[in-house]
Amino acid sequence: MNATYEIPIAADLPPIDELVMKHAELVKRIAYHVVSRLPPHIEVDDLIQAGMIGLLNAAQNFTPTKGANFETYAGIRIRGAMLDEARKSNWTPRSTFRHAKQVSQAIRAIENRTGRDARAPEIAEMLGVSLAEYHHMVESAASSRLLSYEQLAGDPERSSMLPDAPEEGPETILEEDQFRGALAEAIAGLPERERLVLALYYDDELNLREIGEVLDVSESRVCQIHGQAVSRIRARLDVWLNHE
Repeated sequence: MNATYEIPIAADLPPIDELVMKHAELVKRIAYHVVSRLPPHIEVDDLIQAGMIGLLNAAQNFTPTKGANFETYAGIRIRGAMLDEARKSNWTPRSTFRHAKQVSQAIRAIENRTGRDARAPEIAEMLGVSLAEYHHMVESAASSRLLSYEQLAGDPERSSMLPDAPEEGPETILEEDQFRGALAEAIAGLPERERLVLALYYDDELNLREIGEVLDVSESRVCQIHGQAVSRIRARLDVWLNHE
């Protein structure tokens, strides 16, 4: 960063350029962590570029009186800028969303009929595809969904799983609370292996390769399990999905 930014900051903070240079390595660390959880077409260099902009914005806007140290504050802004970039870059074929919807509908129909967890072979049979093709469908669907299930209830712009909430107010807050409860219940009711993959991926922040090492399966198989878990959650939250 060679430009000079004449923006007033608190007297006990270094100049903005110095803050940016000092924390450039933080941007790289976050970028490599984030990219391991995103589809392969997203480049780490693009995340670093977006993260540097987030870092610059953090340096321009941080005031120490807000109770957080600069690195903590900057890390939030950097990660947010990277996820925004990833969302803009996440072009996904319409067929992927169509397949995801078909899988969820098949799961819902089977579970409503049998009263138990739908199994992969019977889902594939209902869809009229081979088991290998079904696994490819859920794997593709999983790769298009980037964010954690906690964020599903907190960022309507980034998820199609939320109910419409056009106005803030007591009813909206109650509806969001109810959705959170339904989402937690759907996750808790997943088969053990699917629940474990979600916990390792979102709570422990392991990437797919690391989860595969824990479970002694391939990275591709982890992606399939993750995709089926997401599809099962969507199926069980049918009443919340206004777009279906």
